[in-house]
Amino acid sequence: MKFNKNIQDLIPTMKKWRQTIHSFPEIAYEEYKTAEFIEKKLKEFGIKVVKNIGKTGLVGILEGKKKSSKSIGLRADMDALPMDERTNLSYSSKNLGKMHACGHDGHVTMLLGAAKILSEDKNFSGKVYFIFQPAEEGGRAGAKSMINDGLFKKFKIDNVWGIHNWPGVELGKAVIHKQFAMAGGDIFEINILGKGGHAAQPNVSNDPIIALGFIIVSLQTIVSRQLDPFSNAVLSITKINSGSAFNVIPENAYLGGTLRSTNEHDRNNLLKKIKSLVEQTAISHNCKVDFKIIPGYPPTVNDEKSASFAHKIYEKYFGKDMIDENCTPTMGSEDFSYMLTEKPGAYLWLGAGINSEKLHSPYFDFNDKLLPFGVKYWECLVRENLK
Repeated sequence: MKFNKNIQDLIPTMKKWRQTIHSFPEIAYEEYKTAEFIEKKLKEFGIKVVKNIGKTGLVGILEGKKKSSKSIGLRADMDALPMDERTNLSYSSKNLGKMHACGHDGHVTMLLGAAKILSEDKNFSGKVYFIFQPAEEGGRAGAKSMINDGLFKKFKIDNVWGIHNWPGVELGKAVIHKQFAMAGGDIFEINILGKGGHAAQPNVSNDPIIALGFIIVSLQTIVSRQLDPFSNAVLSITKINSGSAFNVIPENAYLGGTLRSTNEHDRNNLLKKIKSLVEQTAISHNCKVDFKIIPGYPPTVNDEKSASFAHKIYEKYFGKDMIDENCTPTMGSEDFSYMLTEKPGAYLWLGAGINSEKLHSPYFDFNDKLLPFGVKYWECLVRENLK
């Protein structure tokens, strides 16, 4: 793939930016140094910056040469994950227990690169809003925080767009789903309250571990037997904890997990069924239940018209063979979904390479070869959108 000289010349600089950001990862709502780095670069480009939207989020504003009421919002997430890095790279994380294992360092860099390119040639009509969002990871909902803090009220943003690097897809190829792209994700916690006692006398106890076992098995029937076969959902038990000694029946048992769903109707219906099944199963074993739902992100659903627009742009500037038509949606979740419930737009995946390390791995590193692809897409999207 050939890139214009201005993008090609920027690649070495972008690599330095990306690797610098990678070396000081910051987790949700702690992205102070990252935000400072972004602010400094945007101001160097002559772009106005508004800070502290959604706590650590910031927005850069660039107006084109031609006055117009039109506008576009480009979003990059900037937080890291609470995990140790094992890459042994020269620029690996200097912050113990924190790592850019999802490529948000690359997302920030691509948007900064686009901001620089567009600031040097403002031949478009209207305004571009560069949205640098905190706290995408871990259900912390930085997108929602920015919206609640007035993102779409303080700024007139007509539509909003997002990118995520995607290992397993050929380098630079785009995956653009017409509508549903990523699932909604909710967390549930189940505390089973029984009656403890001696392991040799279970008849005088109400064993919460037995109830836990039946609940685990029963929950697996929710999707397989109570969901329309043409719908999609995933229910996974991911945490179990109970007991302190081999000869003691404990007082309580705990399990937690996640439900991934593709639409609000199924999501709400399944959560009700989970709660009912858990409570009834516990009662049948003479136990009580404290059931808690921690709401997660809603499904990420692209606006169909916007997705088609993105498809046309990518095909026009990168080539028809650079769009992957065979990549199915994922049951992972993404808080860009909140922005898409407010404004039309589309979220696409950019291939990071067939053999790239998977996201959230301690060995993951963003593929710097992807940087110019993201910059070119952002630039073309703006110029075509703000003609």
